[in-house]
This record gives sequence, C-alpha cells and structure tokens, in this order.
Amino acid sequence: MVQFRGSVVTSDAGLLAYRELDDALGLTTSTGDLLADSRTGKNGRHALVGLFRQSLFGRLAGYEDVNDALRLRYDPAMRWIIGGKATKRLGASPSQMGRFETKWLARPENLATLADLSGYWIDQVAKRRPLGRVVLDMDSSVSPTHGDQEGSVWNGHFVTTCYHPIFVFNQYGDLERCALRRGNVHSADGWEAVLKPVIARYQSTATSIAFRGDAAFAQPGMYEFLESEGIEYAIRLPANQILQAEIAHMLKRPVGRPAHYVQRLYKSFRYQAASWSRSRRVVAKVEWHHGELFPRVGFIVTNLRDSSKTVVDFYNKRGTCEQWIKEWKGALKGTRLSRHSFNANAVRLQLHALAYNLGNFLRTLAIPEAIAEWSLTSLREKLIKIGAKVVSHDRYVTFQMAEVAIPRKLFAAIMQRIAALRSPPIATVT
Repeated sequence: MVQFRGSVVTSDAGLLAYRELDDALGLTTSTGDLLADSRTGKNGRHALVGLFRQSLFGRLAGYEDVNDALRLRYDPAMRWIIGGKATKRLGASPSQMGRFETKWLARPENLATLADLSGYWIDQVAKRRPLGRVVLDMDSSVSPTHGDQEGSVWNGHFVTTCYHPIFVFNQYGDLERCALRRGNVHSADGWEAVLKPVIARYQSTATSIAFRGDAAFAQPGMYEFLESEGIEYAIRLPANQILQAEIAHMLKRPVGRPAHYVQRLYKSFRYQAASWSRSRRVVAKVEWHHGELFPRVGFIVTNLRDSSKTVVDFYNKRGTCEQWIKEWKGALKGTRLSRHSFNANAVRLQLHALAYNLGNFLRTLAIPEAIAEWSLTSLREKLIKIGAKVVSHDRYVTFQMAEVAIPRKLFAAIMQRIAALRSPPIATVT
C-alpha cells in the first residue's frame, strides 16, 4: 500500500553539510560582493548570491540543467541553502536561472570574476591547511558536443565534435583554474592565460612551486617561463632519433632468460633541441616487460636535481590529475556544455569547476578517515542523497535525516570538523 501523507521531505539533505562548509569558509557570501549586478527593479528579485548558490549546489547534487530548477525551487533543503526570501517562499524558476547563467554571468566582467574565483576560494582554504611546496598539474580534456554550439569543432584526435578545455590542479586535487577553448586547438594552446595567474598567486606564499605536464607542454616558451620564475618542472618529451641514440645501449634485450618482472633502466644526460636556447637535463626510462618484444621508452625534460628514478616517480604522479578530470566529468557532469553561446558555455564550465572545488574541499578538509577514500560520486550518492523529513518550528527548522550509508555518528563527525574550520572569534576589549 502506498500513501501520500503530505509530509515535507527532501532527498538531498546531505547538501546541508556542504552549505555549512561554505559558510565556515565564507565562499559564496564573498562571491556575491564580487559579481556585478546590472539588474533593475526590486519586485520578486532573488539576490545574486542566492541564484549563485542554487546554481552551484544544484550541480553538486547532480542537477546540471537549469530545467531542474522547476523541482529544486520547491525543495526545502535547497531553499534553506539559498537563504534569504527562498526560506519562506521558493527558489528561482528555470527561466530565472537561465537568465542568470546565460545573460548576467556571461557578461565579460562576471565571466572574468568566475575564472578567478576558484583561485580565491583555494586561497581561503589555504588558511586552514599548511602551505609549503605547491605542485601544479596541467592537462587538457575533451568535452563532446551534440548540437550547434558556438566554437564547437571537429577534433581529429578525439574523433568527435567537441570543446577542448584546459585545466590546472594542485596536489590536493583542487581545480586552480580552467578555460574553455574551441574544439580544434592544440592541447597547450593558451596555457599562459591559465597557468601564469596561478603562479603569480603562489609566488609570495608558497615555499616552492613545481610543475608537471605531458608532451603537449614540451615547448621552449614553457621551459623559459618556468625557469625565469624559479619553478621546478618535469615535462614529458617526445622521442626523436637523437634521444634514442643517447640510450641505444639500453634498447638491446637483456641477456638471458626473460624476467617475470618489469626491468626498469634509467639514464640522465644533457640535450639541446634546435629550438632551445640552451641545453637541459633529460631523464630517460626504459622498461622491459615480460612477453613484450620491444621496450617501453619515455623521456622527461626537467630542471630537478634528484636522481633519475626520483624524477620519473615524481612525473608519474601527474596521473592523478587525469583521475580528477574524470571525477569532474562524472560526479559534476562537467561536459554538459549545451548552450548555443560560447560565453554561456564558458560560464557553465566555471560553475562546474566551482562545484567540483566545493566538493573537493569537503573531501580534503572534513571527511573522516573511515570514508576518506570515497570519490566525489560516492559522496554524492551516499552523503548528499540523504532523505530527510522537514519539521518547521516557530524559530527553527529540523531536518530528520535517515541513517543509511551515513550513520548519525559519521555525519556528526563531518559537522564537527567543519565547525573546527571556522575562524576563532576576534577578541574585544571592554
């Protein structure tokens, strides 16, 4: 038997933990002061920060389309997350959210603010965790398109019509900065506009900065910029005949019966390409795998002074950057760039990035050890998607949450860690 008793319920009560973290760090509140508001009129108008919260937290919960606002505007958890008039009335409608994302945020000054906002948020988080050496990973990815989006072009490498965004992550998995690009650009196209603002933010605060990138970023301009800024780097270098000749003796199959384990050989040498202004250190790695006829060979150009094996191990850790991009795509639906206007899709990219960062902040700052290995997708399905009955009182509202994947003690531990992140009260003299 199924009955509808008219109880006020929500399926996204776990979003309240993210809103608490947002409040503890002062993220969306400060964002409202940074965005330019050119709207006129007062009747029924939602505050810009409220629209921003509805857009951001909706994406965090898996609602990547503004049409979802038709239901979310009634959701009690979302209304309390939005704050302001929405707590007593409703959230923004799909048409209001559409104008917010495609018109107001797509203005050049607001789009520039959104691009800088991830870095501003990360700086706020850095005050709560030690900042020593910063490691930056840069990579590009494909965002397939399925319509007549402006700037969407066929890419022969990915064999699809797409956009080709570029990303910079730090070692904590925070998305430092990203940019939307046309689908047919080179993987490293426009790297200066994305990487240089990130470097500039850390130059006065970090003890040291290191950079990792794949072979697409093996460019003389990249090396010279990093060296001029005093930044350590390890970048994959495409193979050529000269490099192969340097390790010719390592490419001969080892004498004797093939080993059942991977045999790894390393060599470090100086090399200068025709387009380089000077010679640089190159580290070569040769791997002989059981059952394979030819070795696997890789080259890394670097200014690190560590051993060859240490340099290779350091470079290999950039693989986690690809995993973070997969999380951005999977958990945040980051490839949903379905607007016609290029600027509107650039706004969506930045909103997905900010939602990803808020999710990652909770994972790195407030998640107990018992679930520390959960992905953002697992956290969305098990933490955010908690059903709750909402009971309203005269002075407060109670969310009676179900204990399924996240027990009461575990949720309480998350809230306690968030509370510890709040800035201590300022002492006053009376």
